[in-house]
Amino acid sequence: MTGIALDLHDIRIFQKPGRVDAKTLESVDQLLLILPARPTAADFRKIPQGGKLQALLRKHAADATPALTSRLNNKKQTLVVAGRLAADADAFEQLTLGRTLVKGLAEQKPGSLGVCVIGFDAADESVIVNNMLAAALAAGFPLPSYKSAAAKPPFTSIRLLGLAGKLDTSRTEAEAKGNNLARWLTVQPPNMLDANNYAGLAHDLAKANGWEFKRFGTKELEKLGAGAFLAVAQGNEDDSACMLRLRYRPAAKNDRPALSLVGKGIIFDTGGTNLKPFESMLDMHGDMQGSAVALGAFLAISELRLPIAVDCWLAITENRTGPRAYKSQDVVTAANGKTIQTVHTDAEGRMALADALVFASREQPGLILDYATLTGACIRALTNRYSGVFTNRSDLHPRLKRVGRCSGERVWPFPIGKEFMESLKSDTADFMQCSPKGEGDHILAASFLAEFIENDTPWVHMDLSAGDREGGLGHIGSKFTGFGVRYTLGVVLDENLFRAND
Repeated sequence: MTGIALDLHDIRIFQKPGRVDAKTLESVDQLLLILPARPTAADFRKIPQGGKLQALLRKHAADATPALTSRLNNKKQTLVVAGRLAADADAFEQLTLGRTLVKGLAEQKPGSLGVCVIGFDAADESVIVNNMLAAALAAGFPLPSYKSAAAKPPFTSIRLLGLAGKLDTSRTEAEAKGNNLARWLTVQPPNMLDANNYAGLAHDLAKANGWEFKRFGTKELEKLGAGAFLAVAQGNEDDSACMLRLRYRPAAKNDRPALSLVGKGIIFDTGGTNLKPFESMLDMHGDMQGSAVALGAFLAISELRLPIAVDCWLAITENRTGPRAYKSQDVVTAANGKTIQTVHTDAEGRMALADALVFASREQPGLILDYATLTGACIRALTNRYSGVFTNRSDLHPRLKRVGRCSGERVWPFPIGKEFMESLKSDTADFMQCSPKGEGDHILAASFLAEFIENDTPWVHMDLSAGDREGGLGHIGSKFTGFGVRYTLGVVLDENLFRAND
């Protein structure tokens, strides 16, 4: 057991297909109502007191969000918050509307939340309801709080009303559970989620879900030659730094992984010897969110019991300053024997990931997908609305973008390759860790990581520039977004990218 208790707080979900009547609305304290851009009188006749709501809607501007807010004249005084949705609204727009509307409902007294979509055909209704459910499950999840008064979840249950037929919400629920885990871990204070507690939580999850668990401590990593990771870890006050390998095997235990998820787990980043200034260091407990996303996506896959073998590698350490911390111009040897001239100790993420990628690729998975809050350059290139993706299979670029559009977690591809390694030429080692000039660091960092992929394994790197954003992003209302979990399920279920090179 660990010093912190994990509670993923499952919200009960009920479905009621068929017409919405007054008795049905008595079962909910708040109602999220989604309307077409131009709802008709016939649409409003599908819900009790629809005439009243239609009259209120006429008093609001067509582009107002919410489109209307009102209380129904019933026993519960049900609060209705409605929004309009254009017929061609994409996943991101739907999720964003869900976040905006649910935020107001979540601030009310805890109760039962109803979700009702009217005026759309059955296929569109299914997509919209699932996207609104994703927003509700995110808003209904209480993030860690160490206040003396415990936070209460805003919803006791979610009821999907007026459905054309029963919906399969299992994927949405699994994605939400994985995203909630990723955000729960990322929000944890660094003295609570230290390396030992992190490993303990992963062990508890493995035991609960039937995963194989292996912890590689510093002594074992020394024997494996993981000099790049250990260079970062050596500044820690103890030897708690580790790599974790989790295995999900729905069939034979010795199956080769179809997919390997790799995450950067820098649980606190001071910048090391090249110390960060105050404002840049303040939220560096969140520098482990790449590992949190990898673990969250791994959990979602397991929750769905998908019939594919999956590995998950987490590189967990702090990046500290101190007498033993690594420094500029050190030369270290990574697990694949390549030597690295260190340039800037705050470029530690690529060092920690390098050895993890070597170990993951030696298992010869069908695809490696790694996640990291790696570079400020990616944020400067894309803002924090998109994340960057990089791959050693450039023909995947259109498919990677499509996964982003369909999942609502949007990405943009960048090039990598040997030509960019020209900027990392070294006189004392095989290559430099980063360029002293800093140009195109997101591209150089990904090109650096590509040097540690063995067996020509298909590989995608995600630089999580959208990992944290004030006010949230898409369906997520918290600063840390858990970006990447929904995206990963799109990679697996919609595009089958791990089969692209079979």
